[in-house]
Amino acid sequence: MVKESGKLRVGIIGTGLMGRRRAEALRAFKNVQLIGVSSDLPVQAKQLAEDMTCEFIEDWGKLASRQAIDIIIVSTPPDSHLTMCSAALENGKHVLCEKPLARNPEEAAQIVKTAQNNDLVLKCGFNHRHHPGMKQAKEWFDEGIIGEPLFIRTEYGIGGRPGYEKDWRAKKEISGGGQLMDQGMHVIDLSRWFLGDFVEVTGYLQTGYWDIAPLEDNAFCLLRTKTGQVASIHTSWTQWKNLFRFEIFGKDGYIVVEGLGGSYGIEKAILGKRAFNLPFKEEAIEFRGRDISWEAEWLEFTSAIQEKREPMGNGRDGLEAIKIAYALYKKEMHK
Repeated sequence: MVKESGKLRVGIIGTGLMGRRRAEALRAFKNVQLIGVSSDLPVQAKQLAEDMTCEFIEDWGKLASRQAIDIIIVSTPPDSHLTMCSAALENGKHVLCEKPLARNPEEAAQIVKTAQNNDLVLKCGFNHRHHPGMKQAKEWFDEGIIGEPLFIRTEYGIGGRPGYEKDWRAKKEISGGGQLMDQGMHVIDLSRWFLGDFVEVTGYLQTGYWDIAPLEDNAFCLLRTKTGQVASIHTSWTQWKNLFRFEIFGKDGYIVVEGLGGSYGIEKAILGKRAFNLPFKEEAIEFRGRDISWEAEWLEFTSAIQEKREPMGNGRDGLEAIKIAYALYKKEMHK
C-alpha cells in the first residue's frame, strides 16, 4: 500500500524509449521518488539511472519485490508483461503497464484477475486519452454538442524505418500481433471510450510491404455496438508520412482530433455543427508545445490509487482492446 504521507516510491522495469518517457514524466511531481530502474540492457539502464539519480537494479524481480516501493511501471515488450505485472502485483505494488497489456486475451485476463485478487490498481498505458485535443473532444462529446453519436472513423499510421521487420514488434511470440496490437490498441481503446463496448468485429488484415507474415502491417476494422454505432479503424505501418486522425460524427455535428504533435503535426480539436443551408463553419483549437499526456496519465493513475478507485484506461480496458484485436485475428484465421 502507498504510504499515507511522504513520497510515492516508484520502480521502472524496461529502460527503452517508453521507460525513459515514463521516468522523465515523473520529474513533474514533487511527491514521487524514482527508487530504481531495471533492464536486460545494462548500459542503457545505467545511463537512465544516472540521469534520474536512482539505482540500477539488474534483477527486475528484486525491484518488483522491494518493500520500499509502492508502484511498478512495466515498459518492456509484451511477452514479459504477464510475468512482471503478476510479480509486482503479488508483491503488493500498484502497476502501470504499457499497451498492449499482454500478448493475448488469456494473459491479459490473468493480469487483471491478479490485480483484483490483491485489491491493487492496474492501469494500461493509454496515454492518448490524455492528449489535450482528445480531452477536449471528450468534453464536447459528453456535453452532447454533436447529439447522438452515429459513427467513428480513425486513421493512424507510421512508415516504420529501415530494418523495421527485424524489430521485436514484428515477432509474434513477443508482440502477440502486428500493427493492430501496436498503434491499433490506442484507437480501439479511444473508440470504446466514446461509444462503449462493441459486440461485432469484422474487417481485413494485410501484409503488404514489410516481411513480417503472418503479422499484419495494415488492419482495416469495423466495430459495431449493440445499438448500431460503428467505429471504422485503419491502422498502418505503411503510412510513410505519420498520421493521426480521429473523427466522431453525431446527428447534430462532428468532432475531429488530428495530429499528436511532433511528426504527426500540430494537435488540433475541431468542432463542426450540422447546418444544411448555411456556410460551413468550424471551431478549431490548436495545442502547441511538448507532449504532456505522460504527466497527465500519471496524475490520473496516482489519483486513482489515492482515491481507491479504478483509473481511466484501467486493466479491463486493456483486456477489452486485446479481445477486439483477437476477434479479428480469429476471423481472418478461419477464412
